[in-house]
Amino acid sequence: MTASKPAPSPLTPHTLRILGIDPGLRLTGFGVIEQTGQKLAYVASGVIKSGEGSLPQRLGVLFAGLNEVIATYQPDTCAVEIVFVNVNPQSTLLLGQARGTAICAAVSRDLSVAEYTALQIKQAVVGHGKAAKEQVQEMVKRLLSLPAAPTADAADALACAITHAHGSRLGTHSTAGYRVKGGRLI
Repeated sequence: MTASKPAPSPLTPHTLRILGIDPGLRLTGFGVIEQTGQKLAYVASGVIKSGEGSLPQRLGVLFAGLNEVIATYQPDTCAVEIVFVNVNPQSTLLLGQARGTAICAAVSRDLSVAEYTALQIKQAVVGHGKAAKEQVQEMVKRLLSLPAAPTADAADALACAITHAHGSRLGTHSTAGYRVKGGRLI
């Protein structure tokens, strides 16, 4: 006779594991959190360094690193920061390729991908869209009850995951259709 696992109670909240990604060509931040009802819990965070070499080699390192993160932490869904145009068009193109690599890594592992702008992430985590990096780091530390603030890239990735968790609580995983006015989603 084999023991079967009891069915989850309808009163027990479902746990959702979310991978947040802050794409970058040199450093790609990742953060994994769990959401159970209203509660958020830290699982892991860090950065993937692409090192030196040709662009295809560096993108390959990011892809392999993100695949390893996904295999290790088994997220249910993924949230990726949307890249904005920088002053330097070449930098924007390179950053876009790193972002595309992150999305491909998630999709290749059958994860759904939500996308959020930096403004939306800062607003969801800090309360206003023009927050400084240090403010994001401090709020991530507080929201996840961490003993110290994570590095900037890891904090941005965790903030992206937190934004996605906030969206799931509201029943909206996408912020499409929202407008930004005065640094706030409306």
